[in-house]
Amino acid sequence: MVLLGAAVFLNYVDRGAVGIAAPLMTSELGLSGTEFGLIVSAFFWVYAPVQLVVGWLVDRYSVYRLMAGGVLLWAMATLAMGFVGGFTSLLLLRILLGIGETIAFPGASKIITRHVPAERRGMANAALAIGLALGPAAGTLAGGLILASFGWRAVFIAFGLLTFLWLIPWQLTTRGSESGAAEREPTVPMRRLLAKWPLWSMSIAHIASNYVFYFLLAWLPLYLVKSRGLSLETMTLLATLGYAVQAVAALAFGSISDWWTARGYSEGRVRRAMMFGGQLLAAVAVLGLAYATSNVQIGALLCLAGVATGALSLNTYAVAQMFAGPRAAGSWVGAQNAIGNLSGIFGPILTGVIVDRAGYTTAFVVTASVGAAGALWWIVGVPRIEQVRLD
Repeated sequence: MVLLGAAVFLNYVDRGAVGIAAPLMTSELGLSGTEFGLIVSAFFWVYAPVQLVVGWLVDRYSVYRLMAGGVLLWAMATLAMGFVGGFTSLLLLRILLGIGETIAFPGASKIITRHVPAERRGMANAALAIGLALGPAAGTLAGGLILASFGWRAVFIAFGLLTFLWLIPWQLTTRGSESGAAEREPTVPMRRLLAKWPLWSMSIAHIASNYVFYFLLAWLPLYLVKSRGLSLETMTLLATLGYAVQAVAALAFGSISDWWTARGYSEGRVRRAMMFGGQLLAAVAVLGLAYATSNVQIGALLCLAGVATGALSLNTYAVAQMFAGPRAAGSWVGAQNAIGNLSGIFGPILTGVIVDRAGYTTAFVVTASVGAAGALWWIVGVPRIEQVRLD
C-alpha cells in the first residue's frame, strides 16, 4: 500500500507539472488560454477511453506487471516534455502521459479488493488519497522552486527522473506475485458491468468531482499569478497549503470510516455522507475563490477545498470497490474512470474558452455550480451502496 500510494503521488506530480510550468511555459511557447486548455485536455483524450481496456486487463492478467509498465511509460513521457519545442510536441507527449497513467487507479483498486478487508478499506484508500493530495502539494512546492530557479523545462526533467526510481522497490516487492490462485479469479464481462445502474451513477458523480479537482489542479497556478498578481513563491506556498490540508483530511476520513465500519455500522452510509459534504464544501470554496480579496482569504478557501477533496478522493474509489467486489474491481474502476474523466476532456477546454471570453470569475462560478450539482446527485442519483450481484 505504501508503494501504491507512492505511485498515485507520482501520478499527480507528473500530470500536474504542466500547470506548475504554465506561468513561464505559456509565455515562452506562445500559448493562448484556449491552446493551454487543449494541452491540459489532451491528457484525457486517451486517459478516459483507455481506462476501459486497462480495467479489463487488470482483471485478467498480472496487475503487478501492468503497474510497472504503466509507470515506465508515463515517466518517459514526463521526462521528454522537458525538451519540447512547441504546441504539437507538447500535445503528443500529454497524450502519451495519459496512456501510461491509466493503470494507477484500476490497478490499485484491484490490489485493494484482493488483499484488504472491509474494516481497513478506508485507510487503504487513504494511502491513495494521500498520494493524490501530496502529489500536487509536493509537485507545486518543488516545481515552483525549480521553476523560479531553473526554468520550466527543469520541472519536467526532474519529475520524470524521480518517477523512474519507483520501479526499483516495486519490482523487488512484487517479485513472485504474478502467479497463484489470486490470478485465476473468475472474471466478469464488461458488458455485464455496463448494464448496472450503480456503475453509471458513480460515473456521473465522478464527473462532477473531477471537474472541480482538475479545474484547481490545472488553472489555479495560472490564475493566481496572471490574474491576482501573486509572485511564483506566494502562489506555490498557497497552493501547497491546500494540498497539505487535503492529505491530512484524507487520513482523518479514512480513519473515521474504518472506525465506523469496524463497530458494525453501515459503511455505505458514512461514505455517502462524506461524498455529499465534500462536493458541497468544494462548491463553496471554489465560489469563494472567485471573490476573495486577500491572500489570507485565498489560503483559507484553499484549505476548505483541501478538506473537501480529501473526502472525495478517498471515497470515490472506496465506494466503487464496495459496488464491484474483488472479481470486478479493475474493470469497474476502469469503466468508472473512463466516464468520470470525461470532465478532464471537456472541462479544461471549456474553462479556457470561458477565461478568454468572459474572464476567470465566470469560470469559477461555472465550476462551483458543477460541484453543487454533484452534491445533489449523491442524494438523488446514487443507489444503496452494497456489492452488486454480477452472476
